[in-house]
Parts: sequence; structure tokens; C-alpha cells
Amino acid sequence: MRLIKYGHACVGLEKDDRRLVVDPGGLTDPRVLDRADAVLVTHEHFDHFSEENLRRAAEANPALRIWTNASVAGRLEGLGHRVTTVGHGEAFEAAGFAVEVHGTWHETIHPDIPRVGNVGFLVDGSVFHPGDALTVPDTRVNTLLLPVHGPWSTTGRLIDYVREVAPRHVYAVHDGALNDTGVAMVGGLLGAGGPGTGAPYDRLAVGNAVALPSASAQPSA
Repeated sequence: MRLIKYGHACVGLEKDDRRLVVDPGGLTDPRVLDRADAVLVTHEHFDHFSEENLRRAAEANPALRIWTNASVAGRLEGLGHRVTTVGHGEAFEAAGFAVEVHGTWHETIHPDIPRVGNVGFLVDGSVFHPGDALTVPDTRVNTLLLPVHGPWSTTGRLIDYVREVAPRHVYAVHDGALNDTGVAMVGGLLGAGGPGTGAPYDRLAVGNAVALPSASAQPSA
């Protein structure tokens, strides 16, 4: 399986000529959907979900399927069976990828700001995209896609989160609002220059890809 960084919170996963796209929001080039077979959306915030872009992609590709939570599905009325609502604990297959759903809520930004629903997706028992949440799956994770910057988080919390999930590798997502200085600072703390998370940390440039190990390659406890 290949992981492609498309920008901010959006990534693609590819295997056997199939492409799964996660969180193609308003900060991502909509052309990432041109060859998508399936789309996963964690929650309704604009940087993860673009109704306009998804509707346009669905019109261009009648075979495109979308899995998401109830609030996003409600904004995609008219697409019928092509949109499937999922929640914590459910499992399904999307374009040949096995997907498990973990989590229910977005992290708290401030007590005065209502929380929205947020679901995380574990793909092929290996790659976990938590959306805007620090959900800890009750299963092993090979590759954690870590949201490294947001108004609801601190780098200190992220260090503890990675330690708790205990993945084999960490790749940065949710970094579209960071300048070069911020990228270096966060990377230093989450990488070898920080207190240690137990997992190597990398950040892919937009458009770059990396081959990922299968779930079976995860060392046993």
C-alpha cells in the first residue's frame, strides 16, 4: 500500500490500482478526487470536507462511494446509496480496503464552542487517520497519521498521544496552517530532538508518497 500526502489533512491510499482518499477538504486541490474510487470523511469542518468538491466528483464518477458520519452525510442529500453513514465500532469495505471506525467526537476547542462529530478510520488494520481527535484505537496501529497542529491541541499532548497509540511509524497531517518555522519546531519535538514518543516521525511534502508495510509486518508484542 502507498500513502500519498495531498495537503493539510488529506491523504490518499493506493493498492492494486485502487485509490482511497481521506478528508479532501477545502485546503486540498480538488483534482485529488479525479481518480478516487472511494472517499472517507472524518467530520464536517471545511478543511476536511468540501460539499462542492465531493458533489462535483460524484457527478463526474457515478461509481464513487463516500463513507462518513451522520452530519456530513446529511449535507450530501441526493447522492442516495452512494453515501454511507458510519459510526464507532463499525467495519466495512471501501474499494477493496478494509476499514474500521473508531471514535465519535471532535476534540474540544473551547467549552463555549459546541463539539461536532468526528470518526477516525483504520484502513487495512494498518493506517489510522483520527481526523481532529486523539482517539486511541483498541487495536494495533502500524502507521499513525498525526494531526500535528490545530486550535484544540498542543505538541505536548501529541507526544503523549503517540506514546499511548504506540504505532510503528508516524506521519504528519493537519499541518496546512504551519509556516516553515512551525513545521521545524513541531517536528523537532515529535522527532529525535524531543522527549521521545517511541515511534519514528516523518512529514511528507505535498505530492510525495511512501510505501507502507502491511499489518502483518507489525512486530508482535
